[in-house]
Amino acid sequence: MAQNQENNPFHKGHDESKGSQTQTQIVCAYLKDNLATNAMVSAATGVPRENLCRIKRKLEKLELLWEVRRKPCVLTKYKAWYLTTNPDNAQLPKCQLRLF
Repeated sequence: MAQNQENNPFHKGHDESKGSQTQTQIVCAYLKDNLATNAMVSAATGVPRENLCRIKRKLEKLELLWEVRRKPCVLTKYKAWYLTTNPDNAQLPKCQLRLF
């Protein structure tokens, strides 16, 4: 029985961006409601940590993701940045109102 080429991920015409877009949406939705490190996001969503690094970089460039605080991760016990995509949780830079 021949496999359909459209469903074969190794087929030359396969669009890899479909999977990463879905993972980006999953990560954005999770971080909208939760403050979490990369390890915590990976454990909760199933998105591999390697992919999270790329997604994080992309969202930071688009100014859609912020690093809130650096403290030990609940899972790894190492210091890591807690992330959010919720602007209400972000510590946005305050404008300088006075010079002195």
